[in-house]
Amino acid sequence: MNIIIHGAAGRMGKMMEEKIRSSTQGAAVAALVDANPPAGGFASLEAYTGPADMVVDFSNHAATKSLLDYCLGRNLPVVIATTGHTGEEKELIGEASKQIPVFYSANMSVGIAVLADLAKRAAAAFPAADIEIVEIHHNQKLDVPSGTALMLGESLREVRPGAVLLVGRHENGKRTAKEIGVHSLRLGNEVGIHEIMISTGSETLTLRHQAVSRALFADGALAAAEFLRHQPPGLYSMRDMLT
Repeated sequence: MNIIIHGAAGRMGKMMEEKIRSSTQGAAVAALVDANPPAGGFASLEAYTGPADMVVDFSNHAATKSLLDYCLGRNLPVVIATTGHTGEEKELIGEASKQIPVFYSANMSVGIAVLADLAKRAAAAFPAADIEIVEIHHNQKLDVPSGTALMLGESLREVRPGAVLLVGRHENGKRTAKEIGVHSLRLGNEVGIHEIMISTGSETLTLRHQAVSRALFADGALAAAEFLRHQPPGLYSMRDMLT
């Protein structure tokens, strides 16, 4: 499987390259693409016309349209591992998935996918409990709250369809029964911590995932690429890969 790495000069792009080159599963780097390309790389996707089986995107959500146009033009599956997409960009992803296989997840960690599943089961078991999500990331992270925190919140809303995600609390007032609080902390070099607290008032259940190394996201992206290469057009996520 020949993989184009989009965003190859970034921290995750470099990790993805290292992961592919050390893979024993037949993966290979087809091209390294970045606005500031590494040696032997390309400044844009359009500049590369050689053989490829897959694109893995670790660039920036602002490049979504050009990324999808390229993949549609070449009929290439794509793993989108960036975060912070706008509503319009998410619509573009959905439209593209009608023609090509698209793997889209706010977090490429298998552990986060398991956390989301456990949280849904716990929330269903305590339908009247208060739920709060706390996410902690490094002090250079751009999007607040994290895409992962929002993904976890949306997972919880599947068992609480009337719930509202409340990002931060800026005014005084009692907590409402429908809200799911989302809180963001930015500290040092923290890779990523996500906690979900579910409290009935008499007991509290806390579910926690901590990313120790960013290498886990490259692991997940490579696993997603291997999964996606065998799929028909459609929109896929970690949940699909685990079932």
